[in-house]
Amino acid sequence: MTRVFSGITPSGHLTLGNYLGAIRQWVAAEQPAGDALFCVVDLHALTTEHDPARVGRLSRQAATLFLAAGLDPQRCTLFVQSHVDEHTRLSYLLECTATDGELRRMIQYREKAAKAEASGQGVRLSLLTYPVLMAADILAYGTDEVPVGEDQRQHVELTRDLAVRFNQRYGHTFSVPKATVPAVAARVMDLQQPTSKMGKSAENGAGIVYLLDEPAVITKKVMRAVTDSGDDGVVYDRAARPGVANLLDVLAACTGGEPEKLAARYSQYGPLKRDVAEAVVELLRPLQERHAELAADPGEVERVLREGAGRARALARPVVDRAYRAIGLLAA
Repeated sequence: MTRVFSGITPSGHLTLGNYLGAIRQWVAAEQPAGDALFCVVDLHALTTEHDPARVGRLSRQAATLFLAAGLDPQRCTLFVQSHVDEHTRLSYLLECTATDGELRRMIQYREKAAKAEASGQGVRLSLLTYPVLMAADILAYGTDEVPVGEDQRQHVELTRDLAVRFNQRYGHTFSVPKATVPAVAARVMDLQQPTSKMGKSAENGAGIVYLLDEPAVITKKVMRAVTDSGDDGVVYDRAARPGVANLLDVLAACTGGEPEKLAARYSQYGPLKRDVAEAVVELLRPLQERHAELAADPGEVERVLREGAGRARALARPVVDRAYRAIGLLAA
């Protein structure tokens, strides 16, 4: 049976990009035997400047949204990363396997480090090494598939490289996972800056649709989305017309259509934007309603996370113990 693992960092309020690029895949990846694990990767939120209280609030909100989106704790394992010590235990072994050069080549590290330096903040060492912790998150469970957005594909490739390298040096220990990326909306772009990802931690939220935005707010953001100059109507061209392509990708992901075919239905941007706004509002409506119900009973969410951490710990510990033996450490 295929084992699936994925997670999201509580570095900001979850967005439409998180839902279309990852969470909706997770719901589809659930399996009757519960061989799918989904995680609030809260340790990753510590790699940059943060408010401790906010990290806690966002972690709880993320878990609640996972459940509201349709994840069933009877069919999958839902937990918080920091509740399972095996993640950090394995991370150090993989740091001893990775190289400085391959970590500094990570696109997200270069982008975030440049931003931190420009703002006068120091670059934390954990920002450089967090892809290794991500690899530990994945490898600790014998993962076969990692459903992610397009922006995380490079990190899964690093995970594969580390697994192969460790196995070659110390004997077969880890399964070698692969990334699975949705056909459309794998990377939803900012509505105001369509060449940039719709990120949770962006300073300006005008181009970001958050999962808990009110319908009127969603409509306003979509209707104000940046489009592209051109007099040849609505054309799907990611390179030349990124704003329109992003809207078409979102509409396709919400309705199950194909971006190129959807483009042929429109001759003007206004009707396209109205349809995108309506589709997003309707897509998120049941999720928002279910979130309100769950948020009214936080004890139930905490129970789910506690039980999920217990199951995750039982799965990860044998794998990590085996890695410790393989690399030459004495058993405790």
